[in-house]
Amino acid sequence: MSAHEEALQRELITIQPIPLNERHGRARDLFTVWFGANLMLLTVVTGGLAVTQFGLSFGWAALSLVVGNLVGAVFMALHSAQGPRLGVPQMVQTRGQFGSLGSLLVVGIVVLMYLGFLASNLVVGGESFASIIPGLSESPGIMLISVLSVIAAIYGYDLIHAYTRIMTYVSGGVLALAAVWIIWVHGLPADFLQRNGFNAIGMLGTVSVAALWQIAYAPYVSDYSRYMPRDSGARPAFWASYWGCTLGSLLPMLLGAVVGLALPHLPLAKALTSMLGAIAPVVVVVLSAGLAAASAMNLYCGALSMLTIGQTLLPAWSPGAGARTICALILSALSLLGALLGRSSFLANYTDFILLLLYVLVPWTAINLVDYYLLRHGQYDVASFLRQDGGIYGRVNVVAVLCYLIGIIVQVPFMATPLHTGAVAHAMGGADLSWIVGLAVTSPVYFWLARRFQPAAREVVHQVHDGVAQ
Repeated sequence: MSAHEEALQRELITIQPIPLNERHGRARDLFTVWFGANLMLLTVVTGGLAVTQFGLSFGWAALSLVVGNLVGAVFMALHSAQGPRLGVPQMVQTRGQFGSLGSLLVVGIVVLMYLGFLASNLVVGGESFASIIPGLSESPGIMLISVLSVIAAIYGYDLIHAYTRIMTYVSGGVLALAAVWIIWVHGLPADFLQRNGFNAIGMLGTVSVAALWQIAYAPYVSDYSRYMPRDSGARPAFWASYWGCTLGSLLPMLLGAVVGLALPHLPLAKALTSMLGAIAPVVVVVLSAGLAAASAMNLYCGALSMLTIGQTLLPAWSPGAGARTICALILSALSLLGALLGRSSFLANYTDFILLLLYVLVPWTAINLVDYYLLRHGQYDVASFLRQDGGIYGRVNVVAVLCYLIGIIVQVPFMATPLHTGAVAHAMGGADLSWIVGLAVTSPVYFWLARRFQPAAREVVHQVHDGVAQ
């Protein structure tokens, strides 16, 4: 079957392990899925936060965005490398660390994350369409992107890969055109490079936002590598995902910093269309199509996470494509409602939302990566993931759940949000270092406790490697 024919076939498998004879794809497919999915308006808006919210000059903003993306993408890519070996969605694999019931804590939070990103994509798309069509409200654009997203999510894995492959070339070309137009046709203010300046809080905040952008993909990045041939190896999957997501995120973020600094008094979507002039409709339509691709990915993985919750509560159930469709429609409706109700205060809410993600995603990614790479060395009994009693991983891994909660608690003094500023963050002038502390504490604590109180984990590694565990 050709790649075109595969893309038009509705995916039948949901959360079940992918059989070896149905594996397909190449490492470069992982580059395009993450490069193409990030070339969208929401990425541009996120880059603009460096100058509009954090007050950095362009040079410091660019440096902060580069550092944040390069560091955060390491964690994202390490998760991607798990997909070809295990062949299951990331949230199903999480049962190997937290147990069948214990994993519900993380899966539920991840579903909320999907809803947040979905609503954000819809609001940005709606604002962009409204900015190029006089008199048009945001609602039609929001509805259009929602419909396009749900169609792709219903067809599933291969159509999403094909969609982002096309967007890699189309959106990439349009992004380059937009940059050239803004810099050489529209022109930048004479004092562009002198605007704003350096501040430590702004730099740390920008690095954190860029790193989180990458880390936020961790709960579902392996969903898009799980069909890859098992013998492709972790290294190609890692590097293809790493550079695809890093470059796909960094380039539009830098454009957002340019636009936000040039026209700081306008909402970024309107500032972008104002600077693009005659080519604004083309750029907005193409980058909005990129929003639909990213939304489809969130819908697809959100549906898989909902099915994971359902199968945990009803272990005999083996959900199919119809169940995935229903879940995608439910998530689409909820995100559509959130976008329509929350669009008036979007930017402030979005900033708070991505900061909140830092606190709940960092401990999970630390536990997952330590368990996978340092404790079990990629050796898991996949059949146990779908058993009612959790198989060799049990129903609740108290050590993992405890470390997850510890990872959140230790961040509290370092948090800096409108709702809460911790004592350490306050003493440092509002700098938020919580995600670094979360990683630095959770990783060694989980490694030590797991080795001390779960000696069976090491035995299981040898059993799985020898083919004993079934």
